[in-house]
Amino acid sequence: MKYARMVIEKEAPEEYGYDRIRYNLSESSVRDRKLSDFGLDIPDLTLFYGEHRGEERLRRLIASQAERLSPDDVLVTAGAAGALFIIATTLLSPSDHLVVVRPNYATNIETPRAIGCAITYVDLDFDQGFALDLAKVAEAIKPQTRYVSVTCPHNPTGTMLGRAELEGLIALVEQAGCKLLVDETYRDLSHGGILPVAASLSPAAISVSSLSKAYGVPGIRVGWIITRDAELQERFLAAKEQIGICGSVVDEWIAGSVLEQRGPFLEEQAGLIADRLAIMRDWIAGDPKLQWVGPKGGVVCFPRFRHQAGFDFDAFYKDLLESFGTYVGPGHWFEMPRNHLRIGFAYPLEDELKQGLAQISAAIRKHGA
Repeated sequence: MKYARMVIEKEAPEEYGYDRIRYNLSESSVRDRKLSDFGLDIPDLTLFYGEHRGEERLRRLIASQAERLSPDDVLVTAGAAGALFIIATTLLSPSDHLVVVRPNYATNIETPRAIGCAITYVDLDFDQGFALDLAKVAEAIKPQTRYVSVTCPHNPTGTMLGRAELEGLIALVEQAGCKLLVDETYRDLSHGGILPVAASLSPAAISVSSLSKAYGVPGIRVGWIITRDAELQERFLAAKEQIGICGSVVDEWIAGSVLEQRGPFLEEQAGLIADRLAIMRDWIAGDPKLQWVGPKGGVVCFPRFRHQAGFDFDAFYKDLLESFGTYVGPGHWFEMPRNHLRIGFAYPLEDELKQGLAQISAAIRKHGA
């Protein structure tokens, strides 16, 4: 494994220091929650080794989100990042091949790179509405392809696959004899219709999700892998046991208690997200320098701004933080042009979001875009 730090982590707000940021528009989640927000008081738990697959109550709650799933189809992991690491290191070797729909969450790219496998990228295009071309995915699949990696709802654009596209991807991997990895971290925050859990549709599909983004509890480090392929799940379990045996009984108790409040919590978030999306639409409509593909899920979007030739992006992003107090996810976090900005619109308070957006517009003009 040839590890290299991911740019998105090197430049994360916690690395810069939250005290340097006035308007934090870089976070890709709802606002962080406290135990008291869920009315939780941790009981006097016995701190033994937990169930290796994860607490049974938690796995049952996760599996209940779709028909044809059982708790045995669920493996609890250390966040979605832990799940993605387990999947990549289980399925890939330097002689294997991976198809990645890009942009994508950094772990879905950097861990396979560390392994040294061959990667073919299917790049999404802003001017095509970041729509996925199934024909390009089919063309990218090779005999040594182990899986195809997608995110839905998409990070960083907030776009979504349609049901026909998801089923089309599953048909492609079934025919090729490989797997489909769907990072569903934002699935619970779909705006309108929600897609089925991909793993519930076929044993060839693997679903990954967590509580970090949609529920605002990244500090408990709970995610999961869902697959109906029992033999593959056993291999994932073997990897988890070699990495850390089991998860934290405290974290998993909290996670189960949060998921028991899933309905009311998500209903509350839906109203907040609708309000924040209205703010985003007004900002885009009111600034002729900006364009976007409106998000259909999640709490991030990926607008771009028009700029002159020779625009100094290093100076722009430095000044946006140091002079305008505003922090965003620049396009290079996702191997995209740097005039793209990932903006998280549900983490900041309403006034912080409005002020931060105004600062972005001001900085763009100051730097001569």
